[in-house]
Amino acid sequence: MSPDMPSWLTLVISFLLVVAGFFALTGSLGMLRLPNFYSRMHAPTLTNTLSAFCIVVSILLAASYGEHRFVAHSLLVTFFLIITSPVTAMLLMRAAIKRELRRAEEAGDGSETEIPEAKLEGSSLTTTKAGTAEAR
Repeated sequence: MSPDMPSWLTLVISFLLVVAGFFALTGSLGMLRLPNFYSRMHAPTLTNTLSAFCIVVSILLAASYGEHRFVAHSLLVTFFLIITSPVTAMLLMRAAIKRELRRAEEAGDGSETEIPEAKLEGSSLTTTKAGTAEAR
């Protein structure tokens, strides 16, 4: 930080950066440790959004103090991160569910009109005679 920055502001910025690092580490560990694709997508999406928010707030505080006025560029970055990260994760999860449903349909386990339900317990789906999906 800057040598002329007050110690209270340095402590707040440092705390936000440590919290951001904790969230990023937690999300990365969740991505490595969780059992299937859907839960692996969930952990880093939430934690990386929180981590980016803490980093951008610390940048906002440091830049506003350095410029001696409120710097709003960081708020735009925060807004776009908060909007795009969860939406991207949702679209990836929907694509994965459709891929699993297509694979189950191509396997020919059920009739053409039966659509299997996606369960999040398993890594892949199978279709039973009743038309429901079960984890392998």
